[in-house]
Amino acid sequence: MNYLVELCSGEIRRWRRLPPRPGEKAIWWRDLESGREFSEASLLYAWRILSVEDEASINPPSLP
Repeated sequence: MNYLVELCSGEIRRWRRLPPRPGEKAIWWRDLESGREFSEASLLYAWRILSVEDEASINPPSLP
């Protein structure tokens, strides 16, 4: 699932929540613009989820 996120700087980013990693309790994310992956524990700034994005709206099917 993808999320539209606002950072404390006001910057808007799109993040994807990743599946749990074996043996870890941390929640992992991927920044969809940069491709970087990170855990919530590693974030050093405040952020908030603005909305949840539907996969179909991001990658609409091709029209014939």
